[in-house]
Amino acid sequence: MHVTESDLELPDGRRLHVYDTGAGGSGALPVFWHHGTPNVGLPPRPLFPASARLGVRWVSYDRPGYGGSTPLDGRGIASAAADVADIADALGIDRFAVMGHSGGASHALACAAVLPDRVLGVVEVSGLAPFDAEGLDWFAGMAASCRASLTAAAAGREAKERYEAEALYDPEMFTPADHAALAGDWSWFEEVVKPAVAAGPGGLVDDDLAYVHAWGCDPGSVTAPVLVLHGGQDRIVPSTHGEWLANRCPHSELVLRPADGHLSVLNGGSAALEWLVQHVKR
Repeated sequence: MHVTESDLELPDGRRLHVYDTGAGGSGALPVFWHHGTPNVGLPPRPLFPASARLGVRWVSYDRPGYGGSTPLDGRGIASAAADVADIADALGIDRFAVMGHSGGASHALACAAVLPDRVLGVVEVSGLAPFDAEGLDWFAGMAASCRASLTAAAAGREAKERYEAEALYDPEMFTPADHAALAGDWSWFEEVVKPAVAAGPGGLVDDDLAYVHAWGCDPGSVTAPVLVLHGGQDRIVPSTHGEWLANRCPHSELVLRPADGHLSVLNGGSAALEWLVQHVKR
């Protein structure tokens, strides 16, 4: 699959950096990929063989503040829907599916909630539940470094920026299965993490602030079919978040991979794409 890149100028003066494989001809299923934190928006190359076989066209973008996209002050989870709608309009895409990993999974679900007439289906991988999720102990099971990072975000922008100025990489947030994935096909993450932080932690800070505030939409209102894919050993976003979301979304299916962590669960991404193609109604 060949990825083309372009910049979309928005009416408010912002710029979004957009990626598009455009593969499969007019019959391809457009799937918007929503990247994690901190990543840029390159679509997931390890899933290209499956997406080529299934007729999936990847469309994605750098979230505001990452890569080539202009920051957006005070952006929240639901604000992603307007950006996705603008990109889809510019590309002549009416209806589409969404897939997101980690923090991107929350943004994917929000698009489905805000754009019910356009989103055909959702794959939500390793995603956070809303910060105000009723009945969920939101921080329970998180690695200490992840808990500290998001606790700092909950204290406000200044506290989060101070935290990031001193934060060190914590390999313990990843499981042995995650480290194995990073040494294999999912070494691809190096391609999307390094450019995401090259200009500083601004995008990451904006993401984490969004995660600890109200989404601006209810995942329970999503009418499209939803696949919730989560690793049972996830130390970054515990599987209780995936279980909560699966119970909240009315047309959802939970696939819990007991031996997987936050990244290795993406080894089930090809099967998730097959599910998506089978469940969308076009």
